[in-house]
Amino acid sequence: MLSLVIFGTLIFLIGFTRFPLGLAMLVTGAAGISVLHPRGISAALAVSEQQVMNLAFNYQFSVLPLFILMGVFIVRAGMANDLFTMAKRWMGHLPGGVGVATIVACGGFAAMCASSAAAAATMAKIAIPELEKAKYNPGFAAGSVAAGGTMGILIPPSGALIIYGLLTETSVGELFVAGIIPGLLQVLVYVVVMILVARFLPHWAPKGPSYTMAERVQSIGPIWGVVVLFLLIMVGLSRGWFTATEAGGIGAGGAFLFVVIRRKLTWEVFTSSLIETARISTMIFIVAAGAMVLNQFINLSGISGRAIEFIQSLNMAPMMVVLMLVLFYLMLGCLMDGFAMIFLTVPIIAPIIAGLGYDLVWWAIVTVVVVEISMITPPVGLNVFVLRAMLPKVPVMQIFKGVTPFIISDFLRVALILTFPALALWLPAFVK
Repeated sequence: MLSLVIFGTLIFLIGFTRFPLGLAMLVTGAAGISVLHPRGISAALAVSEQQVMNLAFNYQFSVLPLFILMGVFIVRAGMANDLFTMAKRWMGHLPGGVGVATIVACGGFAAMCASSAAAAATMAKIAIPELEKAKYNPGFAAGSVAAGGTMGILIPPSGALIIYGLLTETSVGELFVAGIIPGLLQVLVYVVVMILVARFLPHWAPKGPSYTMAERVQSIGPIWGVVVLFLLIMVGLSRGWFTATEAGGIGAGGAFLFVVIRRKLTWEVFTSSLIETARISTMIFIVAAGAMVLNQFINLSGISGRAIEFIQSLNMAPMMVVLMLVLFYLMLGCLMDGFAMIFLTVPIIAPIIAGLGYDLVWWAIVTVVVVEISMITPPVGLNVFVLRAMLPKVPVMQIFKGVTPFIISDFLRVALILTFPALALWLPAFVK
């Protein structure tokens, strides 16, 4: 009963008030520990202090700010613009060509950025003016960028996969490799959606300009460095040349070199990059610290064990349980943002999935794909509101209408990954 009260309070604080997520989890977790533990408040304070210190000195957690810094330096070097230019020159002649270029550029930028909202905000500054110039429907233009931005938490390096790895003690490097094929599948599916919309609703997505082969080849030159850096990180992780944290250091260092080589480095650029990285990392750290305290309450209360026993007592087929959990995630996504869902649910649901005999790496990809859907569905839809803040003249419901074709395709992706686990598991097994 106490566990239900604690989680009810937590969901109320997160879903219906403006109480900060990290503090909500820390307060409710500490309150639960103080009630269950014989030492009461003293134990709650000691556990809270210990978990915060453990996280602060966690070597694996340092990978997150490193990859965030890599993405910030890539943007400061102007390479996100070059990526979009390259995609537009190669894809512009297709139906909905500028929109297709936007999706491809979002996928490429996701390989340099660990955050979905940051990917959406960055690509919006670059792609929206081009989409407006091509006379795209404003809601669909914003919706395509919002949907494309969700790739930031699936295509490695992914902040969501890093957090999942920390919560479940799963190899972050293996999770990154597992995200490559589903990430490429997402790019492909979204490109198909864009082309179909252009075919059947040409007033939403007009055909883009064509370019000569010389112009296309010329556009590849400015982005070769990013491609090499991404391949080095992925191959190095898969071959065991370095750990995920070392890969983050290589990525941040390589991105800094791009800033220097392109003569973009100034004291203001350097300090603003560090400040932005610190701001984003601190937000995630506070949420992670709260989640760690909440996890201690979960372990103390035995919620995970009772949940597993309850599921086993139902005598349901394992896949039916998985489908119920996916449906639960979809409904939860209507109340809270993606990172809140991961921090709140993974410590409870991961043991259930493992108890059913499923691979936690596969479940990580399923979880992140479902979280992606929550980032563009009403009423929360974080990426939609990021675009709304940048495009105040476009009504939010018009943006939600614009992302609808992509949401439909996302359900297809979930079905494919559930039906064919090899989409997530083949590459990690192959590179071992």
